Amino acid sequence: MSAAMGLFMDKFAFHHIGVAVRDLQTAAQILTNLFDYRVSAGPFDDPIQKVSVCFLSRGQGDTVIELVAPLGSPSPIDRTLEKGGGAYHVCYQVPDIRAAIDYLINQGAFLLSGPVPAVAFEKREIAWLMTGAKLLVELLQA
Repeated sequence: MSAAMGLFMDKFAFHHIGVAVRDLQTAAQILTNLFDYRVSAGPFDDPIQKVSVCFLSRGQGDTVIELVAPLGSPSPIDRTLEKGGGAYHVCYQVPDIRAAIDYLINQGAFLLSGPVPAVAFEKREIAWLMTGAKLLVELLQA
């Protein structure tokens, strides 16, 4: 990795892992019972993304889980749920979403959608990209 690339990658701050579920309340209860997670934000209905989401954590510094359920049909997570759901995206918060999109595209990723405002993030923009390794990445404007 070049020094310039390494400096740019430092700007990608891990934010959360997204998990596709059919029902937010049921999934949250299971994760609470198993791992002591608690709902830290939400639920939020996002008609632009066609999903309902909530965030779970166990406290400061722990990995945040975003539960994502369909908000009607069709929903972008329908195919993921048909395969059983589960972990399906990682989110990175970035200081300049357009520069981050350009960077990932130059590295072989392709833009699926966005940037668009997101209800769960107080209308901060998000974008979705697919990497060459088939990793679905959500970018979140800091």
